[in-house]
Amino acid sequence: MIGELLLDAHFWVGVALVIFLGIMFWVGVHKLAWNALGEAGRKVQAQLDEAAALRTEAQALLDQIKVQSAEAEQQAAAMLVAAKEEAVRLQAEAKTKLAEQITRRGELAERKIAAAEAQASAEVKAAAGDLAAQLAEQVLTVRLAGAKTDPLVDGALKQLAATKLQ
Repeated sequence: MIGELLLDAHFWVGVALVIFLGIMFWVGVHKLAWNALGEAGRKVQAQLDEAAALRTEAQALLDQIKVQSAEAEQQAAAMLVAAKEEAVRLQAEAKTKLAEQITRRGELAERKIAAAEAQASAEVKAAAGDLAAQLAEQVLTVRLAGAKTDPLVDGALKQLAATKLQ
Protein backbone atom coordinates (compact mmCIF):
# COMPACT_ATOMS: atom_id res chain seq x y z
CA MET A 1 0.00 0.00 0.00
CA ILE A 2 2.71 2.43 0.78
CA GLY A 3 4.45 1.26 -2.37
CA GLU A 4 1.44 2.02 -4.41
CA LEU A 5 1.05 5.37 -2.74
CA LEU A 6 4.61 6.28 -3.67
CA LEU A 7 3.91 5.40 -7.26
CA ASP A 8 0.64 7.36 -7.45
CA ALA A 9 0.92 10.75 -9.21
CA HIS A 10 -1.85 12.29 -7.14
CA PHE A 11 0.09 11.59 -3.99
CA TRP A 12 3.13 13.43 -5.28
CA VAL A 13 0.95 16.35 -6.43
CA GLY A 14 -0.49 16.56 -2.92
CA VAL A 15 2.99 16.42 -1.35
CA ALA A 16 4.24 19.12 -3.72
CA LEU A 17 1.23 21.28 -2.85
CA VAL A 18 1.87 20.93 0.89
CA ILE A 19 5.56 21.78 0.38
CA PHE A 20 4.64 24.76 -1.79
CA LEU A 21 2.15 26.06 0.77
CA GLY A 22 4.73 25.59 3.52
CA ILE A 23 7.31 27.62 1.60
CA MET A 24 4.75 30.31 0.95
CA PHE A 25 3.82 30.42 4.64
CA TRP A 26 7.49 30.51 5.65
CA VAL A 27 8.21 33.38 3.19
CA GLY A 28 5.25 35.34 4.59
CA VAL A 29 3.05 35.42 1.53
CA HIS A 30 0.01 35.03 3.78
CA LYS A 31 0.92 38.32 5.50
CA LEU A 32 1.18 40.05 2.14
CA ALA A 33 -2.18 38.61 1.08
CA TRP A 34 -3.73 39.58 4.40
CA ASN A 35 -2.32 43.11 4.15
CA ALA A 36 -3.54 43.42 0.56
CA LEU A 37 -7.01 42.29 1.57
CA GLY A 38 -6.96 44.64 4.57
CA GLU A 39 -5.87 47.54 2.38
CA ALA A 40 -8.61 46.77 -0.13
CA GLY A 41 -11.11 46.59 2.74
CA ARG A 42 -9.92 49.94 4.10
CA LYS A 43 -10.32 51.51 0.63
CA VAL A 44 -13.80 50.08 0.30
CA GLN A 45 -14.66 51.32 3.81
CA ALA A 46 -13.30 54.79 2.97
CA GLN A 47 -15.41 54.85 -0.20
CA LEU A 48 -18.47 53.74 1.78
CA ASP A 49 -17.83 56.45 4.38
CA GLU A 50 -17.41 59.04 1.61
CA ALA A 51 -20.61 57.83 -0.06
CA ALA A 52 -22.47 58.09 3.27
CA ALA A 53 -21.14 61.64 3.78
CA LEU A 54 -22.16 62.59 0.22
CA ARG A 55 -25.61 61.08 0.79
CA THR A 56 -26.01 63.08 4.01
CA GLU A 57 -24.88 66.26 2.24
CA ALA A 58 -27.22 65.57 -0.68
CA GLN A 59 -30.11 64.99 1.72
CA ALA A 60 -29.34 68.29 3.48
CA LEU A 61 -29.26 70.09 0.11
CA LEU A 62 -32.54 68.44 -0.90
CA ASP A 63 -34.17 69.55 2.35
CA GLN A 64 -32.83 73.08 1.83
CA ILE A 65 -34.13 73.12 -1.75
CA LYS A 66 -37.54 71.92 -0.55
CA VAL A 67 -37.66 74.76 1.99
CA GLN A 68 -36.60 77.30 -0.64
CA SER A 69 -39.16 75.91 -3.07
CA ALA A 70 -41.91 76.23 -0.47
CA GLU A 71 -40.82 79.81 0.27
CA ALA A 72 -40.75 80.61 -3.45
CA GLU A 73 -44.24 79.19 -3.88
CA GLN A 74 -45.48 81.30 -0.95
CA GLN A 75 -43.86 84.40 -2.43
CA ALA A 76 -45.35 83.65 -5.84
CA ALA A 77 -48.80 83.22 -4.29
CA ALA A 78 -48.39 86.49 -2.38
CA MET A 79 -47.23 88.26 -5.54
CA LEU A 80 -50.23 86.87 -7.44
CA VAL A 81 -52.63 88.10 -4.76
CA ALA A 82 -50.95 91.52 -4.74
CA ALA A 83 -51.09 91.68 -8.54
CA LYS A 84 -54.81 90.85 -8.52
CA GLU A 85 -55.45 93.52 -5.89
CA GLU A 86 -53.43 96.03 -7.92
CA ALA A 87 -55.39 95.13 -11.05
CA VAL A 88 -58.70 95.66 -9.24
CA ARG A 89 -57.46 98.98 -7.84
CA LEU A 90 -56.23 100.13 -11.25
CA GLN A 91 -59.52 99.10 -12.86
CA ALA A 92 -61.51 101.10 -10.29
CA GLU A 93 -59.17 104.06 -10.73
CA ALA A 94 -59.51 103.86 -14.52
CA LYS A 95 -63.32 103.77 -14.23
CA THR A 96 -63.25 106.84 -11.99
CA LYS A 97 -60.92 108.73 -14.33
CA LEU A 98 -63.05 107.73 -17.34
CA ALA A 99 -66.21 108.95 -15.61
CA GLU A 100 -64.50 112.24 -14.72
CA GLN A 101 -63.24 112.63 -18.28
CA ILE A 102 -66.70 111.91 -19.72
CA THR A 103 -68.20 114.48 -17.33
CA ARG A 104 -65.58 117.11 -18.26
CA ARG A 105 -66.07 116.49 -21.97
CA GLY A 106 -69.84 116.65 -21.55
CA GLU A 107 -69.54 119.98 -19.74
CA LEU A 108 -67.16 121.26 -22.41
CA ALA A 109 -69.58 120.15 -25.15
CA GLU A 110 -72.45 121.89 -23.34
CA ARG A 111 -70.39 125.10 -23.05
CA LYS A 112 -69.51 124.91 -26.75
CA ILE A 113 -73.16 124.32 -27.65
CA ALA A 114 -74.25 127.26 -25.46
CA ALA A 115 -71.59 129.47 -27.04
CA ALA A 116 -72.64 128.35 -30.51
CA GLU A 117 -76.30 129.02 -29.64
CA ALA A 118 -75.42 132.47 -28.30
CA GLN A 119 -73.35 133.24 -31.39
CA ALA A 120 -76.12 131.98 -33.68
CA SER A 121 -78.69 134.00 -31.75
CA ALA A 122 -76.51 137.12 -32.02
CA GLU A 123 -76.00 136.50 -35.72
CA VAL A 124 -79.77 136.03 -36.24
CA LYS A 125 -80.49 139.23 -34.27
CA ALA A 126 -77.88 141.10 -36.26
CA ALA A 127 -79.30 139.77 -39.52
CA ALA A 128 -82.84 140.63 -38.36
CA GLY A 129 -81.67 144.13 -37.40
CA ASP A 130 -79.98 144.55 -40.79
CA LEU A 131 -83.08 143.29 -42.55
CA ALA A 132 -85.32 145.58 -40.48
CA ALA A 133 -83.05 148.53 -41.28
CA GLN A 134 -83.14 147.67 -44.98
CA LEU A 135 -86.94 147.33 -44.91
CA ALA A 136 -87.28 150.57 -42.99
CA GLU A 137 -85.03 152.25 -45.50
CA GLN A 138 -87.10 150.89 -48.36
CA VAL A 139 -90.39 151.93 -46.71
CA LEU A 140 -89.05 155.42 -46.01
CA THR A 141 -87.66 155.68 -49.50
CA VAL A 142 -91.05 154.73 -50.96
CA ARG A 143 -92.93 157.15 -48.66
CA LEU A 144 -90.58 160.00 -49.31
CA ALA A 145 -90.68 159.40 -53.00
CA GLY A 146 -94.53 159.47 -53.05
CA ALA A 147 -95.06 162.49 -50.84
CA LYS A 148 -93.29 165.72 -50.59
CA THR A 149 -93.84 165.78 -46.87
CA ASP A 150 -94.35 163.00 -44.47
CA PRO A 151 -96.73 163.79 -41.61
CA LEU A 152 -94.75 161.61 -39.21
CA VAL A 153 -91.48 163.30 -40.07
CA ASP A 154 -93.09 166.72 -39.83
CA GLY A 155 -94.55 165.86 -36.41
CA ALA A 156 -91.18 164.58 -35.20
CA LEU A 157 -89.46 167.76 -36.39
CA LYS A 158 -92.02 169.95 -34.59
CA GLN A 159 -91.50 168.01 -31.38
CA LEU A 160 -87.76 168.32 -31.73
CA ALA A 161 -88.01 172.03 -32.27
CA ALA A 162 -90.31 172.40 -29.29
CA THR A 163 -87.96 170.58 -26.99
CA LYS A 164 -85.03 172.72 -28.10
CA LEU A 165 -86.90 175.92 -27.36
CA GLN A 166 -87.74 174.90 -23.90
